[in-house]
Amino acid sequence: MKKILTLVLIALLAIASLGVASAEEARGEGKTIGICLTSQALARTVLDSIYLTEYLEEMGYDVEIVYSEQDAAVQATQFETFVSMGVDGIIISPSDSTALSNAVEVAYDNEIPVMVYDALIMNSPYIEYYATDDLYAVGATQGGYIVDALGLEEGKGPFNLEIFSGSMTDNNATYFFEGAMDQLQPYIDSGMLVVKSGQVDRTSTATDKWSATNAQTRADAILSTYYSDGTHLDACLTQNDDLAAGVIAACKSAGYGTEDNPLPLTTGQDCNVSAILSIINGEQSSTVFKNIKELAYAASVGIDAVIHDEEMPWDPEMVGSYNNNAVDVTTYQVKPLLLTAENWYELIVESGFYDAEDLGMTEEELAAYAPAA
Repeated sequence: MKKILTLVLIALLAIASLGVASAEEARGEGKTIGICLTSQALARTVLDSIYLTEYLEEMGYDVEIVYSEQDAAVQATQFETFVSMGVDGIIISPSDSTALSNAVEVAYDNEIPVMVYDALIMNSPYIEYYATDDLYAVGATQGGYIVDALGLEEGKGPFNLEIFSGSMTDNNATYFFEGAMDQLQPYIDSGMLVVKSGQVDRTSTATDKWSATNAQTRADAILSTYYSDGTHLDACLTQNDDLAAGVIAACKSAGYGTEDNPLPLTTGQDCNVSAILSIINGEQSSTVFKNIKELAYAASVGIDAVIHDEEMPWDPEMVGSYNNNAVDVTTYQVKPLLLTAENWYELIVESGFYDAEDLGMTEEELAAYAPAA
């Protein structure tokens, strides 16, 4: 627990170290930030909108948020509308990483700074700053959890595994997949992990739009085709909480979730409230805690610094770079942490990330989960 709290404290200190002007200084007074997000249907996007709005409004900015609902053409139009409105800066989480290079050039020509958020825009030389998570580490955390939970390093197995990766239009999903498969592939190669469907590459495992429904549909097909003989599915690499929810629903429909037929291990990311409750209830096995508050804060103070032509206030220890096929983009990277039934309270409640109201509990109900002193 001490290690977990130390890591959480480090994350909170990272937010504090970013530096932001006080509300009294009203650095954003009279200025507007346009925010392009992907979909209101994604639980984590709701948190993005809440925290980005909070931090930007604290600095005095007016905030306009639009959602593309994963439609790249719609998002390009929304982005260009912000440019034509003459906003002072744009924060964008791309619906399609390859579809916005022309729109970004229009912003550049109009001297409107752009902060790319969560997923990188590819093939544009006009992208300078990017705020995201340590993407490879997110996937490595997921794959490492499966290795540890199954005891593969101790020689246990073989176990049956199926893989559900993210959307092909999301550049982040490639890094998540690489990080996870670097952990899992040696055991697939040795036969200690068996993928009965044979679907192990990025394309065959991808889930369009990160949709829980699409994940459930594919899981239904895999279970009915490859596991109808009673073979047990032991683990699923599900690369975010929505995919985990879809796979768990399919497994429960197929009769999993009993003492004699337990649910497979599942992974995730984003710490959706529904995922936390699923972990508490013993269904989803794990998720990856990505501090969305820290991410939104980094993007907010970053766009503010660019607007004011100031040095980026990011902690150098948190900064790396990603190449978008045109340039190396300076990147603030949030460090991921594994969350399970054993540490969820310390990680998200004691850190202040969620409270009882967020989790749909009374204070007394939540307090009952607190670890003994």
